[in-house]
Amino acid sequence: MSHRKIRIGIIGADTKASWAQVSHVPALQGHPRAELVAVATRHKDSARAAAAAFGVEKWFADPVDMMSEEGIDVVTVSVKVPAHRELVLAALTAGKAVYSEAPLGVSVEETQELASMAASHTTAIGLQGRLNPSVRRAAEIIADGRIGEPLRARVVSTSMGFGGTTLSPYIYFDKAGSGANLLTITAGHTLDIVESVLGAITEVDARTETLFPVVTVMDTGATTDREVADHADILGSTTSGATFNASVIGGVPADDADFVFEVRGSEGWLKLTGGTMYGVQGGNLTLTSSVPFAAPETPVVGGGPADPAVNVAQMYASLAHDLETARHDTPGFAHALHNARLIAAVARAAESGNRQTA
Repeated sequence: MSHRKIRIGIIGADTKASWAQVSHVPALQGHPRAELVAVATRHKDSARAAAAAFGVEKWFADPVDMMSEEGIDVVTVSVKVPAHRELVLAALTAGKAVYSEAPLGVSVEETQELASMAASHTTAIGLQGRLNPSVRRAAEIIADGRIGEPLRARVVSTSMGFGGTTLSPYIYFDKAGSGANLLTITAGHTLDIVESVLGAITEVDARTETLFPVVTVMDTGATTDREVADHADILGSTTSGATFNASVIGGVPADDADFVFEVRGSEGWLKLTGGTMYGVQGGNLTLTSSVPFAAPETPVVGGGPADPAVNVAQMYASLAHDLETARHDTPGFAHALHNARLIAAVARAAESGNRQTA
């Protein structure tokens, strides 16, 4: 498989405001190590339209049919979380490498099932923020002791989602059983970046609130009840010895959405800043520090501060390297299970009012 691009088939690459449309597809356009060769949706018209819009020849109205194609190396699952299990299991059965958006499952139990089934497969989980070049450079600065002993960190992580309005396709974000909400998505991505810089989180305490209990569905004028939190404050400890507090906030106007992650050490500081309407995972980050450092590597694709493709492209580069070398360095389904357990600990802490072991 070396010396050629890995070939990607995306499930959920719809032309109607899908995450795949704004991130995965542009991440693969001009990618030096991966290429989009097929798309699949659940309907013939949308699949055909996606193929035409994204410049690929092959389209499938049944995602399982796409998985049987020999000319596809990786199946990307970019659909609603409740549909992950069926499609991921089918792709694994077909012998494909699988890149699933995060969260992987609707629950810890479902995530554990999928991680167990994928133990011998090459997988990737869409916790792409940790592969951002600035995040990786920040982790190196901490690991090298450049700012001394890390003491404390402050995080503000916001998203336009989970506010007082929504659209029909995203009503499921507000339902408790969907597995897709502020904690599993925005907090999941946020805490994964904290861990990538400061080491594994060992304990958490948390408080959550629902600031927008009734949500207006803009395209229909109806309303829906929110069954999950849209604001979380999380306090925790890490294996580096640093403590952190993270405010994870939904419903922020798109132009005001931001991300700030500041680490104070015994001999200096560093800061990661950025943030987009999609959350921290949906754009590039800028690194500053009190100590000199080599500039982060140039992203393989894109790189604008609000470019949803930039971190996804890094994931595809990592996945290509794994497939070429038979390694498993890309965050995969075992990592997805770790993240799911961490978020479950946050939820338990919020519900019980007691600190939890992560």
